[in-house]
Amino acid sequence: MKKSLVGSLIAAAALCGSMLGCGGDHGGLIPLAISAEHSERNPVATTVVLVHGAWADASGWYDVTRVLQNHGYKVVAVQNSLFSLATDIQTTKRVIDAQQGTVVVVGHSYGGAVITAAAAGNPNVKALVYVAAFAPDANEPVGALLQRYPDKGLGTALVPDAAGFLYIDTAKYPEVFANGLPPEQARAMATEQKPIAGSALSDPLTTVPAWRSIPSSYIVATEDRAINPDLERFMAKRMGARTTELNAGHLVFIARAPEVAGIIEQAAR
Repeated sequence: MKKSLVGSLIAAAALCGSMLGCGGDHGGLIPLAISAEHSERNPVATTVVLVHGAWADASGWYDVTRVLQNHGYKVVAVQNSLFSLATDIQTTKRVIDAQQGTVVVVGHSYGGAVITAAAAGNPNVKALVYVAAFAPDANEPVGALLQRYPDKGLGTALVPDAAGFLYIDTAKYPEVFANGLPPEQARAMATEQKPIAGSALSDPLTTVPAWRSIPSSYIVATEDRAINPDLERFMAKRMGARTTELNAGHLVFIARAPEVAGIIEQAAR
């Protein structure tokens, strides 16, 4: 049981997100100003805030951002440090609070736990979108969620460093984390990981979860090997979320970017 708990906590780091490079270790954001001419021509009142997960940075949202900006949305991609859950919540909350007008907040993987706290109590947040993401309840750590269903492979692929940060074994990364993407792309992404502090996965949610009061949508990645798809379905059902299942691995927002963007737009209407 202890072995299983440790594996689950480590696997939690997989609650990662967009695996494209390490854009710095300080909390902040990447504006990703793509196709600005479309946004200025047909502006939409709603801002979309995108939150990455572990072993990732904001640049992983590139393709989703392009679609949303081409349709007139203002997009802000938060750049979290992954040093601690509390720090990432603080950074994300600051970005959400800075937006004018209505906001849709989107989280992938570990980023789901972040938005569950960061969006709580903000009257401008009209919807949440969880993309193969964790959606903890009050006093529930990500590690506890992972214990509910069998590990699909990520737990045994994680490697801690001397400082307690977690990486994915680069040889296992394509199969357990980037399955469904072209092998060349997956191998390159494996070298660009931004590690997460293992302690970020054992801290419980200390607020009433935002999904209790904000309408939510959930995207289940049916081939996910980082978060068991049955766990994703459990969280979506518990939230009462509008649920869509897409045939993709954990990085569904990269593999199926147009569909993911479409679901975000649906939530924004």
